[in-house]
Amino acid sequence: MQEADVSIQEDGQLRVADYDAAAREMQEVLSRRLPAFHRVAYRVLGNTEDAEDAVQDALLAAYVNLKKFRGESQMSTWLTTIVSNSALMHLRKRSRLQHISLDQTLGEEQESTLSRYLAYHGPSPEEEYRNSEVERYLKHLTTKLSPLLRKTFWLRAIEELSIRETSLVLGISCEAAKAHVFRARAKLKRMMNQRRP
Repeated sequence: MQEADVSIQEDGQLRVADYDAAAREMQEVLSRRLPAFHRVAYRVLGNTEDAEDAVQDALLAAYVNLKKFRGESQMSTWLTTIVSNSALMHLRKRSRLQHISLDQTLGEEQESTLSRYLAYHGPSPEEEYRNSEVERYLKHLTTKLSPLLRKTFWLRAIEELSIRETSLVLGISCEAAKAHVFRARAKLKRMMNQRRP
């Protein structure tokens, strides 16, 4: 195993003179000691996935800070210390998080689970596609209505304004707005039925 060349700067900091040699040494240590690093992190965290995350974070930090390696200890000792510290940081983060099982029952009656509340109850992708196609076709059909019927239908059905709000926007009576909406819907229904085979 080759030792990385180091030099002391005037500010007392050690600098790696040959980064390539230090990187090669780090690679050699990793090829031999990676399972040991995982064991160190696992002993602290007790969880394989968290241990892998801690080791990955530690090795990234070691590579980024390779220039700070002073050569006062072996590379493997330096890396082991970084892995251990990374695992401890992960453990501190984990202790602040509260873990709740998705199958744990909630409420006083204990009848429902958290997974039931998290389940998505919206339309399926097929339903969303079908609805978007119908909406697109309906928009196309509304272009065939007269401008007044189109605007009345749009305000009432698409913008979801009340009859009173629609009549105020158009400057017509509520009865006239109702009649225009009725006529627009009837015409759209006829056009849609004509298209069906």
